[in-house]
Amino acid sequence: MSNEQKPKLSDNERLKDQSDYLHGTISNDLGEQITGGFKGDNFQLIRFHGMYEQDDRDIRAERLEQKLEPNKNVMLRCRLPGGIISPKQWLGIDQFATEHTSYGSIRITNRQTFQYHGVLKTNIKPMQQWLHQLGLDSIATAADVNRNVLCTSNPVESKLHAEAYRWATKISEHLLPKTTAYADIWLDGEKVLSTETQPKVPVVEKANSGDKTEPVLGKNYLPRKFKTAVVIPPHNDVDLHANDMNFVAIGENGKLIGFNVLVGGGLSMEHGNTKTYPNTAYEFGFVGLDKVLDCAASIVSVQRDWGNRADRKNARTRYTLQNHGVENFIHEVENRMESKFEPIKPYEFTSRGDRIGWVQGEDKKWHLTLFIENGRLLDYPDRPLKTGVREIAKIHKGDFRLTANQNLIVANVSARDKAKIEQIAREHKLIDERTTKQRENSMACVSLPTCPLAMAEAERFLPPFTDKIDVLFAKHGLSDEHIVLRVTGCPNGCGRAMLAEIGLVGKAIGRYNLHVGGNLQGTRIPRLFKENITEDEILTIIDGWLADWVQNRQAKEGFGDFAIRTGIVKPVVNAPVDFWDASKVVTLQAA
Repeated sequence: MSNEQKPKLSDNERLKDQSDYLHGTISNDLGEQITGGFKGDNFQLIRFHGMYEQDDRDIRAERLEQKLEPNKNVMLRCRLPGGIISPKQWLGIDQFATEHTSYGSIRITNRQTFQYHGVLKTNIKPMQQWLHQLGLDSIATAADVNRNVLCTSNPVESKLHAEAYRWATKISEHLLPKTTAYADIWLDGEKVLSTETQPKVPVVEKANSGDKTEPVLGKNYLPRKFKTAVVIPPHNDVDLHANDMNFVAIGENGKLIGFNVLVGGGLSMEHGNTKTYPNTAYEFGFVGLDKVLDCAASIVSVQRDWGNRADRKNARTRYTLQNHGVENFIHEVENRMESKFEPIKPYEFTSRGDRIGWVQGEDKKWHLTLFIENGRLLDYPDRPLKTGVREIAKIHKGDFRLTANQNLIVANVSARDKAKIEQIAREHKLIDERTTKQRENSMACVSLPTCPLAMAEAERFLPPFTDKIDVLFAKHGLSDEHIVLRVTGCPNGCGRAMLAEIGLVGKAIGRYNLHVGGNLQGTRIPRLFKENITEDEILTIIDGWLADWVQNRQAKEGFGDFAIRTGIVKPVVNAPVDFWDASKVVTLQAA
């Protein structure tokens, strides 16, 4: 193909190429107080440093009327592979949230980390230095890089979890950008403790980009964002099919022997754009522990070299697999890691979500999983949740684990400390027996008022909506049951609605697309049932579904499986054509 025939690269490729390895002119912008935001390319470049520029959309119109700039600030997402954090670190992040953010909250995300919302420009550099002093950073938690690596929050099989967690950390470190931009801009050139203290690992020669500064990611980094998870069967709490690259832990006699590798999951799409679609991941094969880092770097490098840099909407790994062929992609990965995949080892997923309450691990330590609705830790008038976690952190001698379902595990509690921690949790309403199973299995993204992509409410919509769902469950005698319910404010997929049994995707203020037919295990994509409908319409439809489910379900049949078996929708089999095929959805009257 001649140069004239080659598609024009997206402007993000120019931006990355000219960024001086992510430095840009961010330092200059920090001193510019005329605007609370970032100018030109820096608006995008700060994402590589773990931040998004946002504003309070609730007051945007009012400020424009007053001829004022929108109330610009940044959201920061911490890098926390596997979601483990110490009580001392928690106290530090709590203090900064209280004293230096507009909202005062800590938001646990389904990427198994925490976010600050509402950080003004003058507080950004102090924030980064504050995190550094705590041994934390926000490197590569956004933009076209490998983002925060997830790991199943398994509080029971402690030995296997410890091994899997170590690999999640190793993979995260191995795939980080190697540029010094983060330290140069935010830490005045000081070494980043959380990366420099990690052992150096060799980079596979055939995965090398040929760039001395960025041997794995290359000067232009990846074509699009890239997500990775480490999963411990049979619990799929990280929703592996939402990730570009997954390492499914395989153990023998309680010891980790390697990983099944699955590639090409992802949930983002664009309303009505058939070039975009959610997709489950493909099984590549099994690798032993000696090949894990080589395999990870090789998969990333193939996506780096083969991914679509002209059309960002068609640039994620799942599209690269479709465009080039799964077998071709696997062959190239094997070539670069200089090893063949072994056949997939047997594995099965039977559950997901978090086990709320106390469980005891094989090491006899206790673990308390606290349900945090939508991950938002804040002191409400009758529920001082943020204070409660702070008080626990003051006495807790174990660690905290942030889950991929936006909850918090108080982990490794000794028997003598168990009663005191439970007392604090109950006093601050972190434990509340009135919380239903349905509420515990519902989740939403942040959405309005801070997310610039939001089309409809999600986090603020879900609690009162769940109240109404609880009423319907009680009406049909289902109060001890639950459906995996997810709400996302736009089709970007942050709320993981496209792996729910019932998923709502924001279309406009007060209107959602209703998807149905995922399963309890998180291994099936739901299908669009009805588009652009109101909350009242959704509740009426769900009411009818629940009545039918009660009367006609098979033994222990989840609602998503029931929806497929009874023909409410037909299953998504082949993306992308099958996902967008309207003939696979029955009419509302027929349902």
